[in-house]
Amino acid sequence: MKKALSVLSLSVSVLLGTQAWAQDDTVRYEWDLTDIYADVPAWESAMDTISERIDNLSTLQGTLGDSSASMLSALREISATNKEAVRAYVYTSLERDADQRVAETQERFGLARQLFTNLGEATSWISPEVLEVGEERVNQFLAEEPGLADFEFMLRDILRRAPHTLDQQTEAILAQAGLVLSSPEQIYENYANADIPWPTVTLSDGQEVTLSQAGYSRWRTAENRDDRKLVFDTFWNTWNQYADGMGATLASEVQSNLFTARVRNHESVLAHNLFDDGLPPEIYTQLVSQVNDALPVFHRYLQLRGRMLGVDDLRYYDIYPPLVEVDTGEFGLKRSEEITFAALEPFGERYLELLAYGLSQDWMHSHPQPGKRSGAYMNGSVYDVHPYVLLNHTDDYNAMSTFAHEWGHAVHSLLANENNPYETAGYSTFIAEMASTINEILLEEYMIANAETDEEKLFYLGGALESIRGTFFRQTMFAEFELAIHQAAERGEPLTGPRLTEIYGDLLKRYHGHDEGVLTIDDAYAVEWAFIPHFYYDFYVFQYATSISGAAWFAEQFLAGDTEVRDDFIRVLSAGGSDYPHEILLNEAGLDMTQPEAYGPVLRRMTDLMDRIEALL
Repeated sequence: MKKALSVLSLSVSVLLGTQAWAQDDTVRYEWDLTDIYADVPAWESAMDTISERIDNLSTLQGTLGDSSASMLSALREISATNKEAVRAYVYTSLERDADQRVAETQERFGLARQLFTNLGEATSWISPEVLEVGEERVNQFLAEEPGLADFEFMLRDILRRAPHTLDQQTEAILAQAGLVLSSPEQIYENYANADIPWPTVTLSDGQEVTLSQAGYSRWRTAENRDDRKLVFDTFWNTWNQYADGMGATLASEVQSNLFTARVRNHESVLAHNLFDDGLPPEIYTQLVSQVNDALPVFHRYLQLRGRMLGVDDLRYYDIYPPLVEVDTGEFGLKRSEEITFAALEPFGERYLELLAYGLSQDWMHSHPQPGKRSGAYMNGSVYDVHPYVLLNHTDDYNAMSTFAHEWGHAVHSLLANENNPYETAGYSTFIAEMASTINEILLEEYMIANAETDEEKLFYLGGALESIRGTFFRQTMFAEFELAIHQAAERGEPLTGPRLTEIYGDLLKRYHGHDEGVLTIDDAYAVEWAFIPHFYYDFYVFQYATSISGAAWFAEQFLAGDTEVRDDFIRVLSAGGSDYPHEILLNEAGLDMTQPEAYGPVLRRMTDLMDRIEALL
């Protein structure tokens, strides 16, 4: 497919400061999966080859301690097999996500998932065997064989995990159980993206709209307050009809996590998940402490929102509309590409080169379509190909912000893959979300600076506040919910749909100042937990909140013209997974997320944004 924007025209339009955006922007992109496999038969052939390689991995068992050369040979074959298995899996995952109603793509995805289960079982002996070889001999091998340098971080991480590594037979059983333990997420995906019949409603202007997940995201921002209430009432009533089934699904996810943590001798599910990334527990507790202490700042924003909307009795359905209505034009993909490129200019030449190249390729599936996976993501796991970006672009400002966010992930993957071997290219979510969230901040400041009227400036200032609400406060609330339901399971308490609604509702009310009269939460909306896919990603969400904190820390210095900290940030992205994320941030940039000071910039930013709004008002 011919792209609408070449690298040259993109660069020239930015350099000339072009403002003549195409209002009739009908550009839509579909990704080209032939970069991974030419066609389905090629994928099928690869699956056969990978399956054979997996079967042959058993011949390597017992050889790691023979010599440094034998260890290198075994680890290289295991890594190469893993790389090809990831390639096969990602192909089916992307193919399926474009339309989850297609039985054939669902079947191929299931086969790829089974392949990964087989790979996990076939390699489950590695950690126990490395521990049998012992730290002293591992160090000797590393000194003898330069080729093992690519595996050094992995080997030292295996040694670190010794207290939580089981014998070979038990590790094999756990690997076999992987498909079953990950089933709740698949059940959620099928419910949310393929099975739930989405209702239609008629808005005050006579327009009939479908409240799918993408439709809800769009129409919850409606200017008419009665329309917003109708959208909320209808959408959440639909989810309430599935609350029992979704409750059982999420409860199964929690029990799966609890089982894995206990089998691996962790004191809690939270401890297990933090341990995997080498994150100090103080990061989580510091985040929750800082956010709860800052709730008065959040409540100031909610009160400002009510004032600007002209609403005395602020409700949950008043959260999403922009603070002011202004005609910014549509942010179609062509306009989103050009503005994003201009906004990210502070990153410098190399970053912009990678972004421009990516935007000139067929790496993106851009717009909603029936059966398509909701939300947005970047998948950069096919190491020797390139990242892929899934969007559900709705041509509004939030869609452009998501566009900038996901392409931040894509450039991160390009930098990590460029500077690391496959074995250490994969990076932690903890840093990944900083790479994307900082793009949102730079985009916000660009739009505020280039606003042509006070109304436009208020619109973009309000959008920046919404970003902090949605990422710093909302995601930490999600994290507290996730911790609460896992702690309930650890205490032996049953988790049902009504109980999950109760726990979530209590958090909604506390965060939004319900009892203080700041914002009223209707009980029917407390089923929102059932809608959130991230609760199946195992303590993923708190890293959004730490990431906007870290991104604000970097951006505060970026925007003050500090090129040194910009270079530090590029080094952080380029480090990939060569060390634990907390250590990368600390060593490359001096950012310590266990300390209160790390969270100061995001709160200063929020206060500054509100001050700027009030000055304009």
